[in-house]
Amino acid sequence: MADTDELIRAYEARLAEIEARLARMEARAGAAPAPAARPAARRGGLRLGVDVGGTFTDLLLLDEGRGRIFTAKVPSTPEDSSKGVLAGIEKICREAGIDPRDIGEVMHGTTVATNTVLTSSGALVGLVVTRGYRDTLQIARSYVPGGLGGWVIWNKPDPLAPLELTIEADERIAADGTVLVPLDEAAIRRDLKALAGKGIEALTISLFNAYANDVHERRIAEIAREVMPGIPVSTGASIMPEMYEYERTETCVVNSYVRPVVAKYIGNLQRELTRRMGDVNLQILRSDGGLASAASAMETPVNLLMSGPAGGVSGALWIAKNAGFSNLLTFDMGGTSTDVALIEDGVARTRRETRVGDVTVRAPSIDVRTVGAGGGSIAYVPELTRALRVGPQSAGAEPGPAAYDKGGTQPTVTDANVVLGYLPSDARLGGDMAIREDLARQAIGTIAEALGKSVEDAAEGVIAIVNENMCGALRLVSVEQGYDPRDFALIGFGGAGPLHANALARLINAWPAIIPPGPGVLCAYGDATTRLRNEASQTFVRRLAETSDAEVGRMLAELEAKAAGDLEAEGVGRAEQETIYQIDIRYHGQGMKLTVDIPPQAFRAEGLAGVARRFDSEHEKLFTFALDAEHELVGLRAVVQGAEKPFIGRDYGSGGDAAEAMIHETRVYVGGEWLKALIYDRARLKAGAVIAGPAIVTEMDSTTLILPGHEGIVDKVGNILIWPLGHDELNRRKAAR
Repeated sequence: MADTDELIRAYEARLAEIEARLARMEARAGAAPAPAARPAARRGGLRLGVDVGGTFTDLLLLDEGRGRIFTAKVPSTPEDSSKGVLAGIEKICREAGIDPRDIGEVMHGTTVATNTVLTSSGALVGLVVTRGYRDTLQIARSYVPGGLGGWVIWNKPDPLAPLELTIEADERIAADGTVLVPLDEAAIRRDLKALAGKGIEALTISLFNAYANDVHERRIAEIAREVMPGIPVSTGASIMPEMYEYERTETCVVNSYVRPVVAKYIGNLQRELTRRMGDVNLQILRSDGGLASAASAMETPVNLLMSGPAGGVSGALWIAKNAGFSNLLTFDMGGTSTDVALIEDGVARTRRETRVGDVTVRAPSIDVRTVGAGGGSIAYVPELTRALRVGPQSAGAEPGPAAYDKGGTQPTVTDANVVLGYLPSDARLGGDMAIREDLARQAIGTIAEALGKSVEDAAEGVIAIVNENMCGALRLVSVEQGYDPRDFALIGFGGAGPLHANALARLINAWPAIIPPGPGVLCAYGDATTRLRNEASQTFVRRLAETSDAEVGRMLAELEAKAAGDLEAEGVGRAEQETIYQIDIRYHGQGMKLTVDIPPQAFRAEGLAGVARRFDSEHEKLFTFALDAEHELVGLRAVVQGAEKPFIGRDYGSGGDAAEAMIHETRVYVGGEWLKALIYDRARLKAGAVIAGPAIVTEMDSTTLILPGHEGIVDKVGNILIWPLGHDELNRRKAAR
């Protein structure tokens, strides 16, 4: 926590300096002193969720006191995403008619850590290891991505901590935590001074068996702060107090690699928010769907690598839970990519590792799979094959699809939707961006000519291919994990998701297709409604016969107390907290392990025998068999999160008639022919309204397509539930399974 304290002190000192400077400037100008920051208690429950995507930055403002919701969408600013965030805050406050200083909390999903890894733009990292382990990152694991011949073409990436910036410490800790070789402090001080002279920007300390006793890591960190003040220091045991030397070192190195970039971004954003909004509380969405304080996010940014996609899953879970759905396939289609995940019994599936590009770290994240398929995905026809392809290249935010009239000329998925009439030219993205059908037809015309087809048929081909690409991702999180998609509903969101949700539900037979209110800003909704989360873990390798319910229960209770204490320091009282135990377990003699989630009360009732049964059940679901073998514990973990926030939503009434929301007639191209369709204004739809396909439902942040042979029903919380005609029979068959 020393690093955190230093960051906080530095931030507070810098903030005081800025405030003093502003006061002097105002005094010289003869202005009245700036108003004091308002205490959070006076802020009336205004919460702001902000999600930065590749194309758009989405914002959602919750007014708990009055039960109101405001949304906004602005173009992202890839060169500095904070510019888009601040522009969005300005816009949503202006449209809502509120003072930015009335907002008490800002919850932010960010891709800064992810992009830092993907673009190789992180810090120059120095590494300290135990003598004899200098090549830990170079040896790594014997894994080569790709098929059987992947090793032929795969170029192994360079480690994020170069070998020439790796030094060895004379020390050794045993597996049980006893000190075998004391730390040579004079030698490590000398080597750290030499390392500082090489211009490193961050330091990682990862010693052998430090998860059992980190006394040497902590001491080296103290020396490093003396030798190289201002350089952020990360220790393996504080980031990942679990066994497996390579995974712990890689995770800590990645934390150091992104830490200066993330800390600079969050620090700058916090200062600018404070200048504009007073004592606003900035929190960052973690990869596992929980929230972290700004200080915690700056200290352990490795937990933010999947921050962006996690917001969508959290928002989908929140909306669907209030609509009565617990089993969901989530489908978040934006401008650049599509993220999919699976929710079972109201809980999103998570995994204990996070992969970004060629980097894999041992940090918890929601099990999100991503494909390069979005509204901006570029369609093309290779000269060699003359076969239509879509993505993963994207037009992104700049210049964007041709239909956006921002200079883009390449044919994209969005342009295909415009040509087919699915995205009407009179729709306005974000409330103020016009759609140019002529430019879309011109762009799609280039591939139509190459294929020898009409513009409409070429556009329909683009949509069919991108739908299949996304369907493949949905199978990864369902069929390949032992789940039948027919047992799940599909919730589609993101700016482009509602245009494709009906077709995807038909492909995988997952009904209903749910289109939530404000689908284009649902990730921001997830950011605004998620909860603070913390965890504590430790390695514990024992066969079940060698331990007891009492021993394991005592250790889990200690981990719970540690995680709960840290959360309490963030302002979440014990009475507001919820806990889940996670136990890593495997068959004795195997290397592969699974994580079993079990509530504390269930563990007290079932004990380790219940954990073993849950493991066998999960193993059978994933691999179709369970072994009659001894079980072995590998690790223990307590995950603690704050209480759920109340649901905020407008009253959608009852007995709605879709005719009241009809705008005008249009036409859509489906199955090789033009069909008459109706366009509806979603803001005027009430609960109970039934929309017969083909139809288009427009709103500020997205557009929904209902295909022929289907109908959309507005439920009590404003979702549009899309079903095939005759879905009552479908429900009966679903119940029978």
